[in-house]
Amino acid sequence: MANLRKKGLTALKILISAALIYFIFTKLNVTEVFETVRKANPMFLVLALLFFVVSKGIAAFRLNGYFHELKVFLTHKSNLKLYLLGMFYNLFLPGGIGGDAYKGYVIKKKFEVETKKVVSVLVLDRLSGLLLLFIYACGLALFLNNSQLENYYILIGLAIPLSVIVFYFLNKKFFGYVLPVFWKSVGYSALVQFAQLVCVFFILKSLGIEANTMAYLVIFLISSIVLILPVTIGPVGSREVVFYYGAVLLGLDDTTSVAISMTFLFITAIVSLFGVIYHIKKITLDTLRIS
Repeated sequence: MANLRKKGLTALKILISAALIYFIFTKLNVTEVFETVRKANPMFLVLALLFFVVSKGIAAFRLNGYFHELKVFLTHKSNLKLYLLGMFYNLFLPGGIGGDAYKGYVIKKKFEVETKKVVSVLVLDRLSGLLLLFIYACGLALFLNNSQLENYYILIGLAIPLSVIVFYFLNKKFFGYVLPVFWKSVGYSALVQFAQLVCVFFILKSLGIEANTMAYLVIFLISSIVLILPVTIGPVGSREVVFYYGAVLLGLDDTTSVAISMTFLFITAIVSLFGVIYHIKKITLDTLRIS
């Protein structure tokens, strides 16, 4: 029964992804979108790819910091392999959580650690990233020249410190066993999201987009927040919808906006596909020698 329900949810998410893609392409000139992507400057695309890889490397270090607090002393090399495999699964499995579930399964199988704690650090790892996405989105939104936001600048500004305080006390109350790495994880998350913003900046440069840079970056951050919701297969469909409506709301070119999203998806796919190596070849999890 549980297996049937799982298959049903997967089928539903595939349908949602397909519906979102169909919806977007009925709103846009598909030929123009692909033509925009095709003309991208390869030099800037390589720089975007580089910063995306950097962001994922830092994210892997952040997760390993949580593992170490659970006395799971993975070497950074082993953790990077596991993280890359997780990215591969996230790209193709529902909601972008398949890789997280697999990492939890492997860690639980290999080490003497409570399932609840493994799940908790995987969730906290995501929430730490979500916190910085929110902070950056609010911060950049304050610099947007948009009349619809002017009346909310004070609230947006206050939301930044408030979100950090709330997240800290939630960690302290429910996840005290990993509280020692709270600020380190926040710092890693700041670097992760900054590297991804630089990645998107170079995507904009590759597509020849010189205006409204800040607005496109805010849309990207919001789309990344939406991707946390497990309603589609990986990132397919949901990011494009956010980029489309973000462009409509902010008075930007919707074709260009969706082209940015598709280019970022292309870069994500290229890097994630390297994880197939560790799908074929079983990962050996090495641990640090603790004296």
